Amino acid sequence: MAHQPFHLPEKQARFSVDTSPDAPPEGERWSSWDGATHGPTPRPDWVIPDLGAVESDLGVLKTGKEADVHVVRRWVPGTDRMTTMAAKRYRNGDHRLFHRDAGYLEGRRVRRSRELRAMTRRTDFGKQVIAGQWAAAEFEALGVLWALDLPVPYPVQLDESEMLMEFVGGTDGPTPVAAPRLVSTRPEPDLLEDLFEQLRTAMLTLAHHGWTHGDLSPYNVLLHEERLVLIDWPQIVDVIGNPQGFEFLERDATTMVTWFQRKGLDVDAGELVGDLVAEATVRF
Repeated sequence: MAHQPFHLPEKQARFSVDTSPDAPPEGERWSSWDGATHGPTPRPDWVIPDLGAVESDLGVLKTGKEADVHVVRRWVPGTDRMTTMAAKRYRNGDHRLFHRDAGYLEGRRVRRSRELRAMTRRTDFGKQVIAGQWAAAEFEALGVLWALDLPVPYPVQLDESEMLMEFVGGTDGPTPVAAPRLVSTRPEPDLLEDLFEQLRTAMLTLAHHGWTHGDLSPYNVLLHEERLVLIDWPQIVDVIGNPQGFEFLERDATTMVTWFQRKGLDVDAGELVGDLVAEATVRF
């Protein structure tokens, strides 16, 4: 199965150099590591925390309603240490769509009553609070899920409304090659069965800890080297704490099973939903 190459516009493929006195010797900017919130330890070897590192934005990988995803390269000048990351940049309160927020935010606690009122009324301030919650919620979720050894990108850092995380795909060549979304793939029967077991195991682990993705579909599952990677976690749902939690869980399972059925795999949505519900309620 061929991956789709991520093509860089010519003007973005070259690293620019700022000639101001405080500018880095290479790249567009100094590393944004300092001052950011960092991902869980132990960190993967490819993470570069050096303050002397530099960065360049290589272009847009994906646009969405809540955020755009860019490709960022970070390296240490004078060395062969270089890494490629995905930069998820969340839209501010004026440019995000909030039609889905109410259901997902059920069960999330906000301590300050002013913030809760603003969120409920969807004031400008309230929208900013919600946007910040999405970014923080996804970063926190990825850290917890990564520690549980679930198939998610490693969250490198969070700085205001930008999260840097693992780039899923090929990064050895001069041009990054992003892993395809599951919806655009045609796995062979043997691989299809294995992929469903990967999905089932991940969803059961989530349910055991009381969660479901909340918006799971073949559009936010990547396939990289015969391994599924689940992405887009800002709306992760507390199955027990959210009044609609089990509805989200059932929808996640049904959506994914439907895709596998259409590809020819004999699986049953009701059976998976039953297993997930049993796992989610086993501790209660």
